[in-house]
Amino acid sequence: MTSAPPLPAEYLRRLPKADLHCHLIGTVRASTFAELARRESLALPADPERIFADINSLPPDPSLYRNTRIPVPQERGADEPAVSYSLFQVSNWVVEVLRDADDLTRIVYEAFEDAHRLSGTRHLELFFDALPPHLETLGYAGAVEAYAEGIRRAERDFGMTGLMIQGIDRSRSGEEALEVVRRVVDHPHEYVAGIGLDNLETAGPPERFAEAYRLAGEAGLGRTAHSSEHAPTAANTITCLDVLGCDRIDHGYYVLEDDDVVARMRDEQVAFTVASTTSRRSWRPWRRASIGAMLEAGLNVIPCSDDPGMFPTTLASEYGIVSEQIGASAEQVRRMALASFEASWLPADRRARAVAGAEREIAALDAEFSLAGAPVRS
Repeated sequence: MTSAPPLPAEYLRRLPKADLHCHLIGTVRASTFAELARRESLALPADPERIFADINSLPPDPSLYRNTRIPVPQERGADEPAVSYSLFQVSNWVVEVLRDADDLTRIVYEAFEDAHRLSGTRHLELFFDALPPHLETLGYAGAVEAYAEGIRRAERDFGMTGLMIQGIDRSRSGEEALEVVRRVVDHPHEYVAGIGLDNLETAGPPERFAEAYRLAGEAGLGRTAHSSEHAPTAANTITCLDVLGCDRIDHGYYVLEDDDVVARMRDEQVAFTVASTTSRRSWRPWRRASIGAMLEAGLNVIPCSDDPGMFPTTLASEYGIVSEQIGASAEQVRRMALASFEASWLPADRRARAVAGAEREIAALDAEFSLAGAPVRS
C-alpha cells in the first residue's frame, strides 16, 4: 500500500467503533485470572502476568504454507519468549477457575469496561463457548443470563451496546453443532444475536456444519465463521458464504490466493473482521501484509481485537497498526469505523442510528484534530 501519515493515537482511541470479533475468554484480565486462580488454588507453571506475557501459539506444519502469495514465515520470530504458552492452554486454565454466574457476569463487564476505557468502543459483540462440565449446573439459559447481566451493567455505566455470539467448536461433529444451535433457538435471548464457527480452521471443514447453520438462518440468527485463516485456501470462504449463509467472515486472509474470489468479495463488499495481532507471533508480519493487500484490493476489512486480554492488544491498537504500520489512509480508517457498525448484528433501526451517530462523531473529531475529509459512504 501507499504509506499515508498515521493518524494520532488519541484520534484513534476516540474514533467511534464497534468490535465484532472478540472472544470472551480472550478478554479476561491477567489480574482477574490471578485472583480467581488463587481462589481456586490452581497450580500454574508461572505467575499469571508472566503467562499472559508469554502467550505464543506455535504454528502448525510449515509445509502447509509454502508458496502462498504472501509468504508465511517459516521460522520462529525474533520476539518469541523463551517459554511459550499456547492461547488454547491459557484459555483452558481461565475457564477452569470460573465457578459461578457471578464470575461470568464479572468477566463480561470487565471486557466492556476495558473496551470502553482503552479503545472508546461503542458496540461490542462477544463470542461465548459451550459450558464446561463444572459450570453445566447453570444451564444454557442461566449462563446466558449471567452474561447478559454483565452487558446490562456495562450499557448503564458506559453507554455502550453489546451482543453475544454462540461459538461453534469446529473440532466437534456436525451433530454436536446442530444441538448447540437448537439450544440457542429453543431459548431465544435478546442479547444472543448469532453464531460463529471458531477453533482452528484445519480442525473442521465448514461444510460439516451446514445443517446447524441452516437452522440458525431459519431462526433469523446472524452467521459468521473463522475462514481462510489457517487453511491456505479461498475455497472455505466461498463455502461459508454460499453453503453456511454467513453474512460476514472472521479473518479471511487467504482469499488472496484466488483472484476471482477477491473480485467477488470486492463486488459484494463482504465484511471481513481482521486482526493484525495474533498469538502466533511469527505470523504477525504475514497478517499485516495480508490486511494491507486486502485493503489495496478494495475489500471491506474491519479491525477487531480477537483475544485482546491475552495477545495483548486493544481495538484502538489494532486501528493504530492499520494506520501506522499498514499505511491505511485517513479515509480508509474512517470507512472501516463506519463499516464496523454497518456489519453489526444490532436490529436494523438501532444499527442505522449507530451509523448516523458515528458519522456525526467522526465529523466532529476531524474538525477537532484539523483533519481534512469527511466519512465516505460506500
